[in-house]
Amino acid sequence: MSEPAAAVRLTYREAARQGLRAALASDPRVFLMGEDVGRYGGCYAVTKGLLQEFGPERVRDTPLSESAFVGAGIGAAIAGMRPIVEIMTVNFSLLALDQILNNAATLCHMSGGQVNVPLVIRMATGAGRQLAAQHSHSLEGWYAHIPGLRVVAPGTIDDARFMLGAALACPDPVLLFEHIVLYNMEGELTAGLASADIDHAAIRRAGRDVVLMTYGGSLHKCLAAAAALASEGIEAEVLDLRTLRPLDDAAIMDSVRRTHRVVIVDEGWRSGSVAAEVTTRIVEQAFYDLDAPVARVCTAEVPIPYPKHLEDAALPSPERIRETVQRLLARGGAS
Repeated sequence: MSEPAAAVRLTYREAARQGLRAALASDPRVFLMGEDVGRYGGCYAVTKGLLQEFGPERVRDTPLSESAFVGAGIGAAIAGMRPIVEIMTVNFSLLALDQILNNAATLCHMSGGQVNVPLVIRMATGAGRQLAAQHSHSLEGWYAHIPGLRVVAPGTIDDARFMLGAALACPDPVLLFEHIVLYNMEGELTAGLASADIDHAAIRRAGRDVVLMTYGGSLHKCLAAAAALASEGIEAEVLDLRTLRPLDDAAIMDSVRRTHRVVIVDEGWRSGSVAAEVTTRIVEQAFYDLDAPVARVCTAEVPIPYPKHLEDAALPSPERIRETVQRLLARGGAS
């Protein structure tokens, strides 16, 4: 009997690069384009080495014009290619919002299903690296508002490796948000895994007393908070939303009905956030299963500060999450 395959240890950055390499190698229609993705190797070194491996036709450096190269990607997708467009940071994606909203997201609907746009847009998101306000916001919730898009946020090594392949198989435009603090994170790639599920949320830690719902870079803050709470006898479930549009309502409500208390952790601003949308859906669908009001831990409603102590103070943290759970349990009573 052969030995089972050993798990491979690598960084989130390396996992994302493996996903890109596999996509380019497996389908000649796939190509990558964006600012500094080729000779420089990507702003966060995710695409390092791919130009040398696949050549300039498949890994294309673009001018500094998000509107132009996102538009080119949309055209290529309509023409039968499978483009992967990299936008350096989510803040810069606003320069291409017209292309994303008024073209990529609408063409299938406006053509009566005759024109699909199988485009994947990758972008770095989030704060925590002292890159100041023009490079550090979490705008996933803005894009999750738009019909016609699929919005995914890989928070694990496995999802960083395999979500891209699932996104490329989707006939509609997919926005893939990679949190900047995760790139250096190390972990094990699950042996034997060949794909990622972009339709369903995933329970990353089982619990009975409260559920922490989150995604992307906040996932590991929630896991750290859950570990700290366990030492106090509080068992917190951690639900990784993974896909922000469409949300997995069934998984969300299952967690509510199992734990009866909810804390939603979202690096976006509180007003009009993913957390606000999830809260509303819970109230609409599972209100009578709650033993306490839904609580939220979000980023302070300010532009992300540059100084480290102010940036840390603005963002959700394991400590804030733990304290929120403690207050929620005190308010709602013990199980």
